[in-house]
Amino acid sequence: MGLLDELMSAQGGQLVNGLAEQFGLDSADAQKALGGLLPALQGGLVKNASQPGGVEALLGALQSGNHAKYLESNRLQTDAAAVQDGNAILGHVLGSKDASRQAAREASAKTGLGDDLLKQMLPVIATMAMGALSKKFQKDGAAGAGSAAAPGSLDLGALGGLASLLQDDGDGFGLDDVADLAGKFLNR
Repeated sequence: MGLLDELMSAQGGQLVNGLAEQFGLDSADAQKALGGLLPALQGGLVKNASQPGGVEALLGALQSGNHAKYLESNRLQTDAAAVQDGNAILGHVLGSKDASRQAAREASAKTGLGDDLLKQMLPVIATMAMGALSKKFQKDGAAGAGSAAAPGSLDLGALGGLASLLQDDGDGFGLDDVADLAGKFLNR
């Protein structure tokens, strides 16, 4: 299951309904917004993870960021602190406000939704995406905890689970790329 599917099914579909309500959209347009913005976030996460220290930074953020809470309650997404957290995530993932604006413009061209609306939605969707990644990492990490290696080692099961969420149809990121990232991590 990819990241979009994970978000669409979160809270039995109510997470998307909450997003729609928050931004005055119907459910179909909220789904379009998610589908339009997630590829930029996924691409940024993959790009960052492939940089020196990137895997460690991503794993550290997922372990300590408490992002899973954004999938548990629609009310948290409307909180100013959630938007601030989302903007911080965007800063790390996309690197600049210009990159965020570009992501919104590209999503607007694909979805027909206004880029101003998508710019407003982007921080909220970023928190949701990190929430899904965090939950997946916690679940896969907990499943492998009995066989976990020493601190500082890479849990390939958890990283593989993250790769399954980051896989975007047609983006070419798959388990071979996870192996490459793992090799970089282990050979540091």
